[in-house]
Order: sequence, then structure tokens, then C-alpha cells
Amino acid sequence: MNLVTLRTKQLVPIFALLVIPFGCDDAGSTARPNASPSSSDGQTLAEARRGFTTKLAGAQPPGDPIDEPPPDVFRLIKYKSPVGDLAAYLTPDPGDGQKHPAIIWMTGGDCNSIGEVWDPAPRENDQSAAAYRKSGIVMMFPSLRGGNQNPGKREGFLGEVDDVIAALDYLSKQPYVDTSRIYLGGHSTGGTLVMLLAETTDRFRAVFAFGPVGDIRGYGGQFTYHKPGDPKENSLRSPGNWLDSVHSPLFVIEGTGGNIAALISMESQCKNSQVRFVTVTGTDHFGVLAPANEVIAKKILADTGPTCAIKLADAELKRGAP
Repeated sequence: MNLVTLRTKQLVPIFALLVIPFGCDDAGSTARPNASPSSSDGQTLAEARRGFTTKLAGAQPPGDPIDEPPPDVFRLIKYKSPVGDLAAYLTPDPGDGQKHPAIIWMTGGDCNSIGEVWDPAPRENDQSAAAYRKSGIVMMFPSLRGGNQNPGKREGFLGEVDDVIAALDYLSKQPYVDTSRIYLGGHSTGGTLVMLLAETTDRFRAVFAFGPVGDIRGYGGQFTYHKPGDPKENSLRSPGNWLDSVHSPLFVIEGTGGNIAALISMESQCKNSQVRFVTVTGTDHFGVLAPANEVIAKKILADTGPTCAIKLADAELKRGAP
């Protein structure tokens, strides 16, 4: 079974999520909306994360061996992270002497692991985001701590933020990458993770989060590995608590037939103009990907000014690139 098929099966139950008020603790008591024990005092997410050590619970799933990619599509590389050397797929140098825009992409489901992202995928469920590489944009798919056969333990949306930043460090050193035009995108659990990245660092030119949750407890215990009881554990992993920490463009995108309740809840409480919510009508959690990524890829290629000038609208994301 390839990675995309597996993740489709894992993610289907997410559509039935309840919208959980931001700032609830593990027992379900509620703080004021859009507040948490660590965000109500005016801290940014980066400040709140500093010095925090998670407490992990129980055994973790074993990592699958990493697949060798077709060499003309991706290189299998290792990048240095806080837990050791981690694997990633990276577009090879096209050898044209040019510097190209690049995007780090985080797939859904078990977003700590990577697999056969080069396989053709159906248009109604293209989690490989192939539109970027097909348009000539450099792509990097990082495997994170505990995923595949990497060192470290899965933390579920906490230490993984540091791993993606480490992947960005590696990508920035590639001579064929335009360091001023590195973007970040992700789908579902990957969308939740990239939102947390947008709230932690402003080093990405823009971030595209498809179908995230605002409160990590919405996954019902899937993809999280920390011990219950400390409300800060949930808070630091829940992007709905930290929307004020975003300082570069963040696009939160979902189809109306998908995990739309989480998008609506976050949009209703967000006052940060750097965060743009895009509801795409007539599609779902998976069908939104192919047409939207086609449009975004085209806009990335045209986004050559000193700062990001990308704008996205429902109708064009539904329609796809011409």
C-alpha cells in the first residue's frame, strides 16, 4: 500500500471533529475563547515554547524504512536536526545555473514519515502536491523525529517544529535555491504543523495550511504522544491559540465538504491581518488540493517582488490553474 492510500484512510474520521474552544484543559474546563495558560499573558508561541520539555507517554509506532526515490525526481538526503540526522526528499539541482523558488511540503496523516510522494495521484486526492515540482519549483519533503527510521521520538506537533526549521536551514544552503522565496505548505496534520511553524518563525515567504485543526485535541488522541494532564502540552500544539504570533503571510485553506468547522472557528476569532482564511466551495478535504496547488504554484512563480504579493480567492482555487 502506498503512502497516499494509507493517509486517506487515516484522515477520514477527522471530518467528524467537534470544534473545541481554544484554551480548554484536558478535563474540558474552558478558559476565555482564544486564550490559554500560556497565550493569555501576551507571550508569542516562540516565547512560550522556549525551555519547555514535553512528557511523552507510552510506546510509539515503529517507523517504516524509507523508500528510495527516482533519482531524476528526488534525492534522498540527510539534514541535521536537534535530535540527529533526519531523512528528506529533495528536488535535485536542475543544473541550469539559476536560483529557483522552493517549497517544503508536509503531507497528512503520519506527517513524521515520508513515502512514495512521486507516484501519480488522482486529481480528487493529490496529497503529493505534485503541481509544484511539475512547475519547476524545488520541493523538499522532510521526515521528522521518530518517523521512518529517524532518531528521536515523535512529539506530535512540538519538537517537529524545530525539525522543519532545521530542514529550512538545509534547503537555504542549496546553491540552486532562491533563499528569499522559500515557502511552506502542508495538508491536514501537515497543515496543523505548518500553521505552528508560521506562528513560530517568519522565515518562510508565505505558508499554505490545508485543512488544519485549531485545537490539537480534535484528533482524538491520534498523532499525539504526550501525557495528558498539563494544559500547556495541548496549548503549545494548538495553532488556534497563537494566531497573533503570525508575522508573515499565512493562508488557511479548506473545502466546504472537509474540516471546515475548524477554519470557521479560527477565522471568527482571528484579528491578525497576516492570516487569510480561504473557504473553497464545492469540494472537500482532499479534492481541494490539486486545483488549489496548481494556482498557488503559478502564483509562486510570479511572486518575484521584494515581499510576498500572493492573493488567493475561492473561485480560482476551486477552478485550478488554466
